[in-house]
Amino acid sequence: MKKSCGDVLAMGADKAFRIDPGNLVTDAFVISRILAQFIKGQPHDLVFTGVQRDDLNEGAVGTMLAEHLGLPHAEVVRKVEVAGSEATIRVELEGGTDEVSKIQVPALLSIQTGINDPRYVSIMGIRKAAKKELNVAAVDTLGLAAADLQARTTVEEIFLPPETEGAQFIEGDPATIADEILRILKEKG
Repeated sequence: MKKSCGDVLAMGADKAFRIDPGNLVTDAFVISRILAQFIKGQPHDLVFTGVQRDDLNEGAVGTMLAEHLGLPHAEVVRKVEVAGSEATIRVELEGGTDEVSKIQVPALLSIQTGINDPRYVSIMGIRKAAKKELNVAAVDTLGLAAADLQARTTVEEIFLPPETEGAQFIEGDPATIADEILRILKEKG
């Protein structure tokens, strides 16, 4: 769920910052460089990003940002518990399984959708947010070199995948199912 800075302040955030890219053409690399340059000047223990961007649905910004900041990182995080200088994290793996591991803090975590239910914006929160300052910085005030602001990727085409027949359900005992799977694999190549 995408939130504005005002919404985030109304939900209880102490500070909000927005970096105005102006007319800059951005990709995952440029976004990660801009964020890294800004975050370097801020005290932090944990940096949270989303797993994927809204526009191109790529999952590269978090990893690149961690690399620029020199932080350990984890992707597709579903749960975080911090204790001292480490965090115990639950990471979603393929096939519906999770992995529990520990990561040293400071770290960057790319958070999976659904990790929490954001609180509703209350009237009191909106009133308090109106008194909080929204800090806006233009990209050109961050001191980045021109090379850091050059997009590295270009989207040439976006298209829907071709429609297929859908899933095929195979029923029967394990031997029959195995034989059918082998037949399908040989047939499809």
